[in-house]
Amino acid sequence: MTDATAKERPQGFAAYVAVTAAYWAFMLTDGALRMLVLLHFNALGFTPIQLAYLFLLYEFMGVVTNLAVGWIAARFGLTRTLYAGLALQIIALVALAQLDPVWAVTLSVVFVMAVQGVSGVAKDLAKMSSKSAVKLLAPKGEEGALFRWVAVLTGSKNAVKGFGFLLGAALLALAGFEASILGMAAALALILVAVAAFMPAGLPRGKKSAKFREVFSKDANVNRLSAARLFLFGARDVWFVVGIPIYFYAVLSDGTAAGNRTAFFLIGGFMALWIVGYGVVQAATPKMLRARGKSVANAVGLARLWVGLLTLIAAALTGAAIAGAGTPSTWLTATLVAGLLVFGGVFAVNSSLHSYLILAFSQAERVTMDVGFYYMSNAAGRLIGTLLSGLSYQLGGLPLCLGTAAAMCAASWLCAGRLQKGAAVLKG
Repeated sequence: MTDATAKERPQGFAAYVAVTAAYWAFMLTDGALRMLVLLHFNALGFTPIQLAYLFLLYEFMGVVTNLAVGWIAARFGLTRTLYAGLALQIIALVALAQLDPVWAVTLSVVFVMAVQGVSGVAKDLAKMSSKSAVKLLAPKGEEGALFRWVAVLTGSKNAVKGFGFLLGAALLALAGFEASILGMAAALALILVAVAAFMPAGLPRGKKSAKFREVFSKDANVNRLSAARLFLFGARDVWFVVGIPIYFYAVLSDGTAAGNRTAFFLIGGFMALWIVGYGVVQAATPKMLRARGKSVANAVGLARLWVGLLTLIAAALTGAAIAGAGTPSTWLTATLVAGLLVFGGVFAVNSSLHSYLILAFSQAERVTMDVGFYYMSNAAGRLIGTLLSGLSYQLGGLPLCLGTAAAMCAASWLCAGRLQKGAAVLKG
C-alpha cells in the first residue's frame, strides 16, 4: 500500500462514519414522524384512505426528488445535498407543529400532505447522498469492501428507523403530538450543526458540466433492477403503511384512553421490531450469503431466488387472511405477526442484494445519476403501495391488502428474471 493510499483510506472512513451518523439521525426522526402522524390521525377518526392521503405527497415528492437529486449532487456535491436534507426535515417538523386541532378535516389533510411532501424531499436528499457516498468512499481493490459497507449503511439505517417507530409511538403516548414534533426538530438541528462542523474531506464537490438528461440510464440492468425495486417496495408498503397498523389497532384498542395508549405502544413496538429485524438481516446478508468472491451472475441469481420466496410467503399470508376473514381472531393476529416477521427477513435479503447490485452496475462517474434513478423507482413503488394500502384495505380489508402485496412480489420476480448476468466478481 502506498503512503497516499494509507492517508486516503482513514479519511474516507471518517467521511463514511460522518455520513452514516447524519443518516442515522435523519432516519430516527423519519420513522418517529411516520408513526406519530399515522397513530395521531387514526385516533382522530381518519379513514384508511384519508390516512393514505397523508403520505401520498411524501412518496410523490420522493419520486420527483430522486429524478433530480442525482443531477443536483453531481453538480453541487454530496455534502450540500446531505445538509439540505437535514435542514428541510427540521423545517418540516417545525411546520407540522403548527397544525391546529380545530381545523376542518380537509384543511388538516391538505396541510399535513404539504408538510409530508417537504419531508419526502428531505428524506431522499439524505438517502441518495449517503448511498452514493459509499460507492465513492469504499476502499478500492479491497475484496468484500463495497458489499459490506453498503450492507452496514442500509442495515443500520433500517434498524435506527425501526427504533424511530417505537420512539414515535412512545412520544405520542407520553408527551403528545406537538411537544414530540418540536423536540425532534431541536435534536435534529443539533445533529446538523455537529455534522457540518466535523465532516471531514473526502466527498466530491460536484461539477458544473453535469447535464440533467444524464439522469436517465441507458443500462438495461439498471432499468430492470429499478423496475424490480419498484414492485418490491410496493409489495411492502401496500400492507405496511395503512393496512396492518389499522388492523392491529382494531384488534388491540378498546376505545378508552388507556386502551388507545396500550395499542399505540404495541403497534409501534411491532413496527419497530419489524424494521429493526429487517435492518439486522440486511446488514448480515453478505456474510449469510457468503458473498465474498462470488460473481455478479451469482448475485443476480440470488436476487431471483429470494424474490420468488418472498412471493410464496405473501401468497400464504393472503390465504391466512382469507381463511380468517370476518371477526378478528387471536390465531390470525398471531399468524400475521409471525408471517410478517418472516416476510421482513426475506424482504431484507432482497433489498440488500438490490442495494449492492445498483452500485455494481453503476459506473463511478455517474453513480449519483444511477442511484438517483434507482431510488426514484423505489419511491414510485412506495407511492403506489401507499395509495393501494388505504384503497385495498378500505375496499377488501386485509385479504385484498395482502393479495395485492403478493401480486406485486410476483411482478418484482418477473423483472428480476430479466436481469442480465455479468462475469465480474463481487467487490462487496
